[in-house]
Amino acid sequence: MANSEKFNFYPVILAGGRGTRFWPLSRKRMAKQLLPLNGKKSMIQETVERLLPLAKPRQFWIITNEDLRDAIVRQLERLDKKQIVAEPIGRNTAPAIGLAAFLLEKLDPVAIIGMFPSDHVIADEKHFRDDIQRAAGIAAKGANIVVIGIPPTRAETGYGYIEAGSGSQKGVLQVRRFMEKPSAEVAEQFVKAGNFFWNSGMFVWSARTLADALREHLPKTAPLLEKIAASYGTRKFQKTFARLYPKCENISIDYAVLEPRSAKGEGKSGLYCIPASFGWNDLGSWTALYEHRNGGKEDGANVITAEQSFTLNAAGNFVHSGRKFVAVVGVNNLVVVETDDALLITTREHSQDVGKIVKHLDEKKLKRLV
Repeated sequence: MANSEKFNFYPVILAGGRGTRFWPLSRKRMAKQLLPLNGKKSMIQETVERLLPLAKPRQFWIITNEDLRDAIVRQLERLDKKQIVAEPIGRNTAPAIGLAAFLLEKLDPVAIIGMFPSDHVIADEKHFRDDIQRAAGIAAKGANIVVIGIPPTRAETGYGYIEAGSGSQKGVLQVRRFMEKPSAEVAEQFVKAGNFFWNSGMFVWSARTLADALREHLPKTAPLLEKIAASYGTRKFQKTFARLYPKCENISIDYAVLEPRSAKGEGKSGLYCIPASFGWNDLGSWTALYEHRNGGKEDGANVITAEQSFTLNAAGNFVHSGRKFVAVVGVNNLVVVETDDALLITTREHSQDVGKIVKHLDEKKLKRLV
C-alpha cells in the first residue's frame, strides 16, 4: 500500500473464536472461520484474499488458538506460519491485538495495523480496500484510531454502536462515543437519529499508537505483552508466552481503549469513523446465513444445502444435509443442520440460542461433540 506518509500496512486477523452459534458444523478444531459458509473458500481464506492487494503475504499476522492453528496453517499456505500465532488461553481482543501491536512496534517503526475479524462477508471488495486505505492514511498522520462503521439497516440489538459527530473531511466522521449492545427501544432511537453506526470490529491504527494506548489504559497487562513480544523469535518465546499471557486481563479492545479514549471528547480523542461504502455481513447465526444465501430477501424461499431436494407447502427453511436427499413438507422457518454425529433442529427465530447447546455440551464434558 503506497502513501506519501511512508508507512507499512500489516493486516492482523483475529481468528480465535469458536463460532458456537454455528454448531454442529462449527467445532473447536474446525470453527466457523474455517468453514466455506459463503462459497467454496473458507471465511478466513476470503478475508486474507481481499486484503492481499494491500499487503504482502509476509506482512500478515493471524492470532488464533492451539485448537485451530494447524488447520489455519494448512488453509493459508502463502503466509509465514511463524506469524500464525496461537494464544495459550483466550484473553479477548485487547491482549490479542495488543500483542500484535507490541510485536510490530518492535519490528517496524512505521507499522500501521489493520485489525480484522476472520469471518466477515464483504460484497464490494474494491470499495472495502478503498476505505481501508483511507483509514490507514489517517492513522499514519498521528496518534489516530479509525473504525469502520456500518450504516445500520435495522434496529439490531446484537451489535455495539458508534455515535458519530461532525465530519473532519469528506467521508470521515469524528467519534463521540462507543455504545454497548442496546435494547430494542434504544436501537430504534439510534437508527432514527441517523448518526449511529454498527461497530464492525475493524480498526486501523499505528502499532505505536495502540501500544501507547495499552500502556496508558491497561498498565498491568501492557508490560506482560511487551515482555512476550520481546521474546518473539527466540527459544524462550513459547515458554514466555505460556507463562505471561494467562496473566493478561480478559478484556475487549472496546472496553480497554476505545471507550476511555472517547471520553476525552470529540475532536480531542483522535477517534474517527469511516462509514462503510461496501456491503457487509458478519454471518452471526444460521438465520443470518439463511438471509445472506437468500439475497437478503424475505420472500419465504427455502435454502437447502443438499445434492437433491423436494419441497411442498414449505417456506423460509434453512436445511444443511450434505449428500442426503432432503424432503421438506408442510413446515416453515425451520433451521435443520446435520453432521455425521449431530442433528440440530430449531427455528430461525431461535437460532441465536444455538450457542447454549455448546455450553451444555461443555458442562457435560461431551468433548467429542464440541
